[in-house]
Amino acid sequence: MSAWHERPLADLRHALDTGETTAVALADHFLGRIATSTLNAFIDVRPDATLEAARSADERLARGERAPLLGVPIAHKDVFATRGWRSTAGSRMLADYVSPFDATVVERLAAAGAVCLGKTNCDEFAMGSSNEHSFFGPVRNPWDRAAIPGGSSGGSAAAVAAGLAPLATGTDTGGSVRQPAAMCGITGIKPTYGRVSRFGMIAYASSLDQGGAFGASAAECAALLGAMSGFDPKDSTSVDRPADDHAAGLADSPVPAGRGAPPGPSTPLAGLRVGVPREFFGEGLAPDVEAAVRTALATLESLGAVLREVSLPRTRLAIPAYYVIAPAEASSNLSRFDGVRYGHRAEHPADLRDLYRRTRAEGFGEEVRRRILVGTYVLSHGYYDAYYLQAQKLRRLIAEDFAAVFGEVDVIAGPVSPTVAWDLGERADDPVRDYLADVYTLGTSLAGLPGLSMPAGFGDRGRPVGLQLIGDRFHETRLLAVADRFQQATDWHRRRPPE
Repeated sequence: MSAWHERPLADLRHALDTGETTAVALADHFLGRIATSTLNAFIDVRPDATLEAARSADERLARGERAPLLGVPIAHKDVFATRGWRSTAGSRMLADYVSPFDATVVERLAAAGAVCLGKTNCDEFAMGSSNEHSFFGPVRNPWDRAAIPGGSSGGSAAAVAAGLAPLATGTDTGGSVRQPAAMCGITGIKPTYGRVSRFGMIAYASSLDQGGAFGASAAECAALLGAMSGFDPKDSTSVDRPADDHAAGLADSPVPAGRGAPPGPSTPLAGLRVGVPREFFGEGLAPDVEAAVRTALATLESLGAVLREVSLPRTRLAIPAYYVIAPAEASSNLSRFDGVRYGHRAEHPADLRDLYRRTRAEGFGEEVRRRILVGTYVLSHGYYDAYYLQAQKLRRLIAEDFAAVFGEVDVIAGPVSPTVAWDLGERADDPVRDYLADVYTLGTSLAGLPGLSMPAGFGDRGRPVGLQLIGDRFHETRLLAVADRFQQATDWHRRRPPE
């Protein structure tokens, strides 16, 4: 029998429900793996708190209670406020901050019986594509420790890929769930904006940030996302609509009724129209990534899907639009960190101006300071109309491009990132190359659409490649079902990095 970290969520669920193991035993197993890991995936681990939650889950199981996540270990990205745990956002500014309350995501998963293993490392305030911009040091990719894991949710992705946690939460502002999922060879989903509450999520860009889920497979992400989602009156951006049972939806056909032949055992995706944007396969896409993605698209076709070339003409314009809008919102959100109320405070300030200046210079890292400066500039008098307002207009046009395509197809498919994971430090002196890595994920975020990354093979130096699926608003169940059908026909999601 394989070790617990090698077994899928369904096996863990069965073992807990039948008494083969206990929540305490599972938590102890994963805590042991975290303690010996050299990936730097976790910022805060508190075994006493974890085991206390596990004992509570065992009591619920002993009473006959059954739920998909009851007793299952989970890790939280360290931008979710978690009562009694450090909640740092990967920043010196909050390095010693212990939250007095739970984010709604954390609260809901705790109520579902999930057992928190710890808080995972991330790019500071979720700003980055490599997880090298953390005050606590970079996270390493479990497939190749010389490589980045992707960002900003790299700690969560690396933890799941390395078997340090069966499931993990993340956040996606411009690709920060999908890109690390692709680079670490696991499944990750960013839902429709408003699907998951942002209450208690330390903000980067409020109109873009959205909580997401990591697991080895689409089925595991479905279970986690289902427990995270739902309307929250404490969040003004939360959408008031019933939460979908994504896990139950996997048993249903993702193909809209009345299109094409009915699905059968050999063609489970019969009638599914898959749009393949020509702009996703142009200059800049590495040959090894393209080869893996093309093979994955051929697999979808072999399962009955119909591939159609489509156009998202403003794909490359998503980069300048995003890097105006997101820094603008960040400059506003991060203005609260001034050394007065909470967080880092400069010592012995000469006056209030000196307190502000030195606190922020000491507390924020280089990438965060860069984005605050850009955001403040584009919001300043004389530049707002020229930059910020134009970027918002472009955002609307990008959303219209997606709407037009979804009039013709059911899902969009393509690469997640132009390359496989690059080496640690390789792009330290060229932040623009980091920004360009998000070219295929930014448009989805600007349009507020759901996006999923799933393992689709390996590229240069044996580093993972992901296939991205993009859906229309609130069609997460369809994305998960398509991914599930793909994963029933392939084994990429079962591959594990060497110990």
